[in-house]
Amino acid sequence: MPLRFLGKTLSLAFVFLVLPQFVPSISSSLLCSYYLKAAEIGSFGKIGSDSPSGQKGKDGRDSDSLTIFADGTPMNLDLSGENGFSGEDGVPGGTAFCEEQPGDVDKNLQASNGGDGGDGGDGGKGGDGGSLTIYTIDKSYLQQIYAIAVGGEGGPGGQGGAGGEGCKCSVPYWNKQTCTGKPGSSKYKCTTAEFACTDGVSGRTGREGRVGRSGKLGTLTVINLDKSLAPDQPQATTSISGLKDRGFTVSKNIWETRNGASDLLAPGSIIADRYQELVARQEHTVLLVWDAAQPFKDFADQRVTLALAGENNVKISFPEELWLETNELKRDRITEIFVFNAILEKDAKRLKSQGFSGVGANLQLQLVDKAKKSDLLNTSFSFKYRVSNSTEDARFRRVTDYRTKYEGEVPPSAIIQDGDRFTLNLGQLPIPPQYLEHDTAVELHLTAHRSFGDRNTSQKIIVRDILKRN
Repeated sequence: MPLRFLGKTLSLAFVFLVLPQFVPSISSSLLCSYYLKAAEIGSFGKIGSDSPSGQKGKDGRDSDSLTIFADGTPMNLDLSGENGFSGEDGVPGGTAFCEEQPGDVDKNLQASNGGDGGDGGDGGKGGDGGSLTIYTIDKSYLQQIYAIAVGGEGGPGGQGGAGGEGCKCSVPYWNKQTCTGKPGSSKYKCTTAEFACTDGVSGRTGREGRVGRSGKLGTLTVINLDKSLAPDQPQATTSISGLKDRGFTVSKNIWETRNGASDLLAPGSIIADRYQELVARQEHTVLLVWDAAQPFKDFADQRVTLALAGENNVKISFPEELWLETNELKRDRITEIFVFNAILEKDAKRLKSQGFSGVGANLQLQLVDKAKKSDLLNTSFSFKYRVSNSTEDARFRRVTDYRTKYEGEVPPSAIIQDGDRFTLNLGQLPIPPQYLEHDTAVELHLTAHRSFGDRNTSQKIIVRDILKRN
């Protein structure tokens, strides 16, 4: 068709070049009309619809894992994965809906195209071979076990759908005459244009689906034991009551990755080359023996963390708020913890002031331990002694003009302990005497330092009062 159009165009050019005397007789409007009509394209029919792709094939099922005990009895084991399923074929493209070609038109025509076919679905993945775990006391027994643990093959891809057919032209070429002016007059002119119809094309054939991936080979694990292997638990947190009643065991399985799995099994076995073998198991049990005078129920819910630390050792971590006096006894793979005394940190901070008594060299501060744990704790004191000139105001409201007159430790010689009661002889300390007299407004910042073994804490106590004679 283009060559025919080109022929018409060359014919007109030939007229211009060879017969220039005819040029005035061909109007510019006539030429424009010719090219516009030649460029116009109309369509007929309805384009075919594009089709969807086929569904992906279903994946093959993985083989079940298997655990056996090898005692020399021959065994045939099939741990193959299932093959993947085929992908669905793509749906063929829709055929164009063709109508009768319009006749006697002054424009080019394009018949409708067919729809594209759908792509084929990808094949499903092959299932993985199963994992085989073998317990044995003699690895030579594995030679009696024939195992096939291949992965399933991937499913084939679906075929692409064929493209739908396009419409065909019934009349590929035709001429159309166009006249202007009044017949018989000098302005009456006629021209003939050639038009063409183009067949519709078939739709694209869909892509073929991809073959699914093959499944993986199954794996082998060898455990040199005659009983079930307990799982790893190298670290655990448990209650003190659990340690006391039944103890707790932390453990760790030691594995090595080796090559040559199929060589361990009967000839012809198929399985992944690398395998795992248990080479050791570390275990350590912790028991707690309560020999403390304090009631066990007050501490039963406290949590303890145990962690393996080396081949035959365990790290035992008690919570920060739990203070214990203990002794450990290790034998074989067992650690016994003997508890002789126990205290909670909060009970080391329950000292309460009973107020000042006396003046001058007889000035004392009385304290009492509300938790009644002072027989277990080492106790010392430091303080800051402050006074105010606003004695009268201090009787009725809090004043802010206190000034420090002494700061330091309370020496043991100035401390009298009677069970859970403490008396601090402040009058024996190097505090200027004039600040120890009757009607002196005092603000005492006292810090009690308390320790139990390697644990320690402090409690701050503020006492405000006006010194009085007893």
